[in-house]
Amino acid sequence: MKDLDRALADITAIRNQLARGTEFRGYGPVTVAATGVLALAGGVIQAQLLPDPEVYPGSFIILWASFGFLAIVITGGEMIARTRRIHGGFADDMLYAAVEQYIPAGVAGALLAFVIGRFAPEASWMLPGLWQIIFALGVFASMRSLPRGLFGVGVWYLAAGLVTLAIGRDAPFSPLAMAIPFGVGQLLMGFMIYRATGGHDGEN
Repeated sequence: MKDLDRALADITAIRNQLARGTEFRGYGPVTVAATGVLALAGGVIQAQLLPDPEVYPGSFIILWASFGFLAIVITGGEMIARTRRIHGGFADDMLYAAVEQYIPAGVAGALLAFVIGRFAPEASWMLPGLWQIIFALGVFASMRSLPRGLFGVGVWYLAAGLVTLAIGRDAPFSPLAMAIPFGVGQLLMGFMIYRATGGHDGEN
């Protein structure tokens, strides 16, 4: 039994290694781009519903956390379906590898929002820039399994985050601070994924 257990463990390790070294094709370009449109819509909604978010910074955090969760649900649902269709028997391994690379960034972003909102609400204006930088780190961490062009998306988010932090104090909680970086970034990501797949569904 020990030999069998060792052989199974070796097979699992090989599958995991292959999954981490294979380009992940579970992201749908149209859906990713749609989350960019969602971010732009979020900016419009913030401008209409939260004219003075600096008075209640918690409302700003809740609004954009809700949009972030919605984007995860939209992309996650399609990601599961596409991965099972495209990657076949490696679907579970590919999904695990892809999610595993983003989990640290996602958890860090959520905890950062909670800590700042709970203990330092006066610093909440920094969250858009910090979220963008954290998202950039998530993209960079996933580069082994993403098309090469997405490195530029990571650079965009990093640069946008730094600029947002640099000018954010002069225009705290501006709808543009989230709408433009994430709107442009996700549209760019969708385009780069589309170009990497040659306009196909990722199966060829």
